[in-house]
Amino acid sequence: MKRKLPTYFVLASLMVIGSSGVLLALQNGYFQRYRPEQSYAEEKDEFTFARLRYPTQYSSYGGFGDFGMFRNGGWTEDYPRADRQFMQGTRRLTRVDVRSVQEVVDPDSDEMFNWPWIYAVNVSDWDFNETQAKRMRDYLLRGGFLIVDSFHGTAQWEGFMVGMRKILPDRPIEDLSSKDEIFHVLYDLDERPQIPGYQYIWSGRTYENDGITPQWKAIRDDNGRIMVAICYNMHIGDAWEHADDPRYPERFSSYAYRMGINYIIYAMTH
Repeated sequence: MKRKLPTYFVLASLMVIGSSGVLLALQNGYFQRYRPEQSYAEEKDEFTFARLRYPTQYSSYGGFGDFGMFRNGGWTEDYPRADRQFMQGTRRLTRVDVRSVQEVVDPDSDEMFNWPWIYAVNVSDWDFNETQAKRMRDYLLRGGFLIVDSFHGTAQWEGFMVGMRKILPDRPIEDLSSKDEIFHVLYDLDERPQIPGYQYIWSGRTYENDGITPQWKAIRDDNGRIMVAICYNMHIGDAWEHADDPRYPERFSSYAYRMGINYIIYAMTH
């Protein structure tokens, strides 16, 4: 796994924008799926957005096509636009040197050990065989950091736990409090609103299914480091993806960017 940056180095590189309530508008655009190119392979960056391409209970790998155009497309939901919007915003809100394109990693390959921060979306039906689960477990115990996002309500929590218990069968899941360090490494996030998906535009509801209350949970290693950050009953990826859509409330996107950046700093310094 690539060496993590020391805390003083990362924090010294940050430039915090004056008003936390204002998010600079991001340029609208559509992106093709990233395929490795020599120019990107040679880039030396501090941070790359890595997305988990996971198998599901229904197929060897979830998702539909290259563009994530089906809104419930397994691992491809919001992909790749949410990834690139978030990277673009991170470059503008900080001085972290962020790569311009995302990376897709599989639990079938040791390549995942090169990426210390991984994002997984739509995890209610993910699933792993024994080898994949072991590789995911090794990744986390060796210092990796995983964010899971966009699953809502009791039934989807139970589906999420099917895969999570294969990865970390004996680790407790805890509720994070406002005092936890991950909410204060850069931005102070004492209040944590429910971040809704794009459906909020026509429904006016911040929740989906019976997931009325947003919950920030975590799984820690033996030293207390957060290995898995669990964003339950919310959809952070949609808030990144639609940050430039005037119909999607700016307050949700602003919070989602600050939250994501805190997670980057935490993961790269712990």
